[in-house]
Amino acid sequence: LQASKKLMAATGQQCLPLALDVRQPQTVAAAVDEALEQFKRIDILVNNAAGNFLCPASALSFNAFKTVIDIDTMGTFNTSKVLFEKYFRDHGGVIVNITATLSYRGQALQVHAGAAKAAIDAMTRHLAVEWGPNRIRVNSLAPGPITGTEGYQRLGGQLAKEASLLEMIPLQRAGNKTEIAHSTLYLASPLSSYVTGTTLVVDGGSWLTSANNFPALLGI
Repeated sequence: LQASKKLMAATGQQCLPLALDVRQPQTVAAAVDEALEQFKRIDILVNNAAGNFLCPASALSFNAFKTVIDIDTMGTFNTSKVLFEKYFRDHGGVIVNITATLSYRGQALQVHAGAAKAAIDAMTRHLAVEWGPNRIRVNSLAPGPITGTEGYQRLGGQLAKEASLLEMIPLQRAGNKTEIAHSTLYLASPLSSYVTGTTLVVDGGSWLTSANNFPALLGI
């Protein structure tokens, strides 16, 4: 509710705040119905619901792994399919899936999130192929370490900064939320009208050079 008030104050536009659980298709369907009732159309879906924490695979419970898959992977499919059936199939649209670079090198302590996000990147390609004829574009965006976010705070970003680990990134710094917003805007807008089925990595080159250092990560 607070976020919607801020958006309305900043833009002078209408904003409808809705609560839903991406793991439950019926709650997604109810929210989509309400949005369509108020605005008559939906142009863009950004799938960014996620759960993550640092944990070695040996200590990860079966339920913890399943929970991350349920939120990230199942949640992305649920919202995409509901919106396809209720609006995108007949009107076209844009889907942007927020994923991650974790699976590219098998990042330590991240088997749950890496597997979930890798599945979404695959889903992006499958849906782009199947739904392209319906004028639906589907792309992924994989952020690196982004300051001022829950992920940066909970996954060791501040400690990485203090240990000078950010200097290993080619651009020598963490990213910021505005840079992710701009990149999402590119994928959601007509600027990328011929782009579909791809993953845009927005990480300053981090995944290419940052250490996948198990003892250091355990220290964090």
